Amino acid sequence: MPLEKFEIQPLFATPYAKADLGYGITPDQIEYVQNLKMVKNQSNLISENLYIFEEPELRVMAEAVQEALNRYASEVMGISQKIVITQSWGLMNPPNVGMHAHAHSNSIVSGSLYYCELPEPVSRVFFDRHTMYRQIELNPEDSKRNLYNSPVNMITPKVNELFMFPSDINHMIEANGSNEPRQAIAFNSFVKGRFGNYRDVSELNI
Repeated sequence: MPLEKFEIQPLFATPYAKADLGYGITPDQIEYVQNLKMVKNQSNLISENLYIFEEPELRVMAEAVQEALNRYASEVMGISQKIVITQSWGLMNPPNVGMHAHAHSNSIVSGSLYYCELPEPVSRVFFDRHTMYRQIELNPEDSKRNLYNSPVNMITPKVNELFMFPSDINHMIEANGSNEPRQAIAFNSFVKGRFGNYRDVSELNI
């Protein structure tokens, strides 16, 4: 007897959010970030200051990112607690340089802000759903990949865009194929507020 009914339904989904923050990015802020002192970070460069959103020169930009995080907490995560920026830093990928696969510890939501023009061709961001060693790799055929079975997905950023995603997702940046440096800002965040229940002795205030 042939199979007459077969359907696929999602159990869970891993979201990412994007926002246009052009309204919060000024030429002075762009110049400030581009003049940050940079140091070696494995293959690429990272700002020596790892709390750049605490600088008064970047207050407007930081407030725009925080507004987007507030929306992420409310509309994506559906929580009443606030997500606040913790560390924030500048990144630069010279020509022919990408960024290794990694995730972010001690963070709930991480993000990348493409605050200035991106050189062509634009390096893509790849996300890997697997975070650990796999004894058996059962990867789908290329022609049958979809959101349910693909081990890797990717996004192509645009200038002024902010991307936000769960911090535990492995991600990497492909090599910069242009002759100009690729620049961005990255940040981590954590929750702040009241959790649990007072009468159940599970209350936590952060």
